[in-house]
Amino acid sequence: MSMNDILQIETMAYAGQSPWGDIGTQVSNDLSPQQIMEKADLNWSVDKVKTYADYQGEKIPTGLEALVRSSDNKILTQVGKNWEPCQNETAFEFFNEYCLEGGMDMESAGSLKGGKMVWALAKIKESFDVVKGDQVDSYLLFSNPHEYGKSIDVRFTPIRVTCMNTLAMAIKGSAVNGMKVNHRKAFDPVMVKQTMGIAHEKFEQYKEVAQFLSKKRFTADSLIQYYNEVFPRTYKGKDEVIVNAYDDLTTNGQKAFDVLQSQPGANFAQGSWWQALNSVTYLTDHVMGREADSRMTSSWFGANANRKAVAVSKAIEFAEVA
Repeated sequence: MSMNDILQIETMAYAGQSPWGDIGTQVSNDLSPQQIMEKADLNWSVDKVKTYADYQGEKIPTGLEALVRSSDNKILTQVGKNWEPCQNETAFEFFNEYCLEGGMDMESAGSLKGGKMVWALAKIKESFDVVKGDQVDSYLLFSNPHEYGKSIDVRFTPIRVTCMNTLAMAIKGSAVNGMKVNHRKAFDPVMVKQTMGIAHEKFEQYKEVAQFLSKKRFTADSLIQYYNEVFPRTYKGKDEVIVNAYDDLTTNGQKAFDVLQSQPGANFAQGSWWQALNSVTYLTDHVMGREADSRMTSSWFGANANRKAVAVSKAIEFAEVA
C-alpha cells in the first residue's frame, strides 16, 4: 500500500495558518478562486465514459458510466446515466461574486480521497468575540464530491481563532447552516445562493449561542454527564467497578476532560459550557485519529462532524438548566 493510499489529502493549498499541520502548499491570501484552484492542482475536469463487461469475448454494456479524471485518466467512481457531475471550475466560480464584492477571501482548497472529494474554503469578512480576545471567524465551505452517493455540500462554518477549532452550527430552532444538492441535475449556483442567503443571519445566531454558553457554568457532575452523552459508552461490563465519576468516562471522554484546561484558549470563559464545548471540538480536530489529514476529513465530513453537532446541542441543553 502506497503513502497516497493511506493519506486522505491528495493535494492542498492554503493561505495563512493551516489547522492541519504542514500538509499542502502555502499561498498568498489574495488569490482569486481560480488561482487557488490551480495552486491546489484542481484544474482538472471529469468525464462520464460508458462501461462494458468483457464476457466470452463480447463487450456487454453495463448501463453504468465511469467518472474519469482528465489529468491522469483515473476512474473516480461509477455512476448512472442521469448522474450530473459538477466540475471543479464550476465549484470555484461559485465564490467569484462574493470575492469580487470584497465579502470573502479564499482560504484553502484541496482534494481528498484520491480526487473523490474536492473542497474550497473561503473566509467571510465577519467575526465576533465570545468574550474579549476570544475571536470566532465565519467561513463558507464548498464540498464537491466526485463519488456516487455523495451530494454537493455548501455550508457556513465558524472557526475559533485561538485554537483553529472548526465549530459546528447545530443551533436548536434555527435555520440550517447550509444545503446539499444531489447530482440528478446540473448544479445551479443561482438557486443555491438564493436558498442560502447571506451568512450574516446564521452567524449572528451562532454568536448568541456562543456568548450564552460562555455565561453558563458547568458543575463537576454535569460535565461528566456531558462527556458521557457526547462520547457514549457502548458496553459496560457487569463486573466493572466504578470508583468515581471520572472513571465512568469513555477513553475519549477522559481525553476531553484532560484537555479542558490545557487546550488553546482555555483561559477564556473558564468553567463555562463554551470551554466544555471547545474541549470536545479541540479533541476531534487536533487529537483524535492517527494522522492530521484523517482528522480533517472526519472533522468536516465524517463521524467527528456529527459528533461536534451533538456536542453543541448537548452543551445548549446543559447550559439552559445551569
